Amino acid sequence: MGRQHKAIRGTRATRGLRPFFGMLALLLALTPAVAETPATGGLLAEVDGEAITADEVEKAIGAPLRKLEEQIYTLKRQKLEALVTERILAREAAKRGLSVPALLDIEGAKAEAVTEQEIDAAYQAQKDRVKGEEALLRAQIGVQLQGDKIAARTQMFLESLRSQAKVTWHLDPPPIYRAEVSVDGAPSKGLETAQVTIVEFQDFHCPFCERVQPTLARLMDRYGERIRLVYRDFPIDQLHPQARKAHEAARCANDQGKFWPYHDVLFAKPKRASPEDLKAYAREAGLNIRIFERCLASRAHQAQVQKDVDDGIRAGVTGTPSFFINGRLVSGALPLERFVFLIDEELARTR
Repeated sequence: MGRQHKAIRGTRATRGLRPFFGMLALLLALTPAVAETPATGGLLAEVDGEAITADEVEKAIGAPLRKLEEQIYTLKRQKLEALVTERILAREAAKRGLSVPALLDIEGAKAEAVTEQEIDAAYQAQKDRVKGEEALLRAQIGVQLQGDKIAARTQMFLESLRSQAKVTWHLDPPPIYRAEVSVDGAPSKGLETAQVTIVEFQDFHCPFCERVQPTLARLMDRYGERIRLVYRDFPIDQLHPQARKAHEAARCANDQGKFWPYHDVLFAKPKRASPEDLKAYAREAGLNIRIFERCLASRAHQAQVQKDVDDGIRAGVTGTPSFFINGRLVSGALPLERFVFLIDEELARTR
């Protein structure tokens, strides 16, 4: 899974989620009434005749509610897969007149033996980091490597049994939740007509945000005009107290049409945000320094950065980096393959 900087409890970036469980309890408590009165069109409550609808509640807690639903689904799926495997194993063991442990022992014993060359290669790679008698360390490495081979052989056996069994799944995944995230006025790369829009909430001083930058660049190269990347600010003050100044500076760079060059310099350089540091980064990004300094000193974009943070909290962002892929929230410095999977799903859906 991707790594992510989580906003600290009690910070500006999490205060908006405090009422979540209370709202969730309200939603659950009201659900039976909604089921009994379908003609109300999603009406959940009325205050002096003014309606509160299911859509309003859904928008308020949609992202965290879907996250809980996905966690519940994952737990059910994992247990279901374990039960399916247990049943397939039990049938195979009964067919051979064996117990399940005996069957696994027989299949595991088919694993190739560890060679001295493999033990030596593993020892050479570890010897500078571990202490102890060489003979004992080599013996421990041999046991570990043999265990790995037995596990791999057993896994191959289980996959073979699964491929031969007829398994029909009836556990449906939860519906996809798509948050409404504005992109108005935000810096972006790509065409507005792109089939997939990725809205990123990032913190310029977050190491995981820095780590995901090459992945995002590879995505833009891979998909070209089919995707659009939109940047929104989410400095986490308690973790990175100087980051907010960097975000305001990047907005000043955006005024000169230089957001992305300045964005790249901020992620490449040390995580400092004194006026002199930010001005040095501006020179490197090719900005007009006099205009930049005036914008930075006036804090012209202070409210704009805070609006991004507030919008992110409402959409379900709890840490950085966070991404909305056509409204689907995913968090962390995800590997390229995970982004590709989601983007390809969205492209297929649009086709």
